[in-house]
Amino acid sequence: VPDGVLFGSSKAHKDIRKEIVENHKLEAIISMPSGVFKPYAGVSTAIMIFTKTGVGGTDHVWFYDMKADGYSLDDKRTPIEDNDIPDIIARFHNREAEKDRKRTEQSFFVSVEEIRENDYDLSINKYKEIEYEEVQYEAPSVILERVLDLEKQIVNGLKELEDMLK
Repeated sequence: VPDGVLFGSSKAHKDIRKEIVENHKLEAIISMPSGVFKPYAGVSTAIMIFTKTGVGGTDHVWFYDMKADGYSLDDKRTPIEDNDIPDIIARFHNREAEKDRKRTEQSFFVSVEEIRENDYDLSINKYKEIEYEEVQYEAPSVILERVLDLEKQIVNGLKELEDMLK
């Protein structure tokens, strides 16, 4: 499905998500990168895996953030080494071992209660936690000094070039 189905705010979007979560068994959402269906469509998409029960059964949903499918994400779609599909299949068939994974990892579970609290939003970005690395930058004075030194080198180079042309 297009990503918009997972988080759209229209009544139809919310109703279909609620129907699947409450009246059937939603097992997994596999978020795919935009470009997977290029050159035909560049929209971000996801795979929804659910079983039609008519009586509910969703207690938690497994999310997987696919980064690569074995092909480049440009219009040419040439084969590349990175491919999450074997990992997705292995982890999906062994979801019980996934229960303790953190939200910062590539796959994790979300309880149906939390999905309800979030108005049935099924977007992985709603639940995935991002760890930010603190980056240490040089002091502005050091950077400025380096820029001024480079500027001097450029001016000297231009003077040399000008002297050569005389």
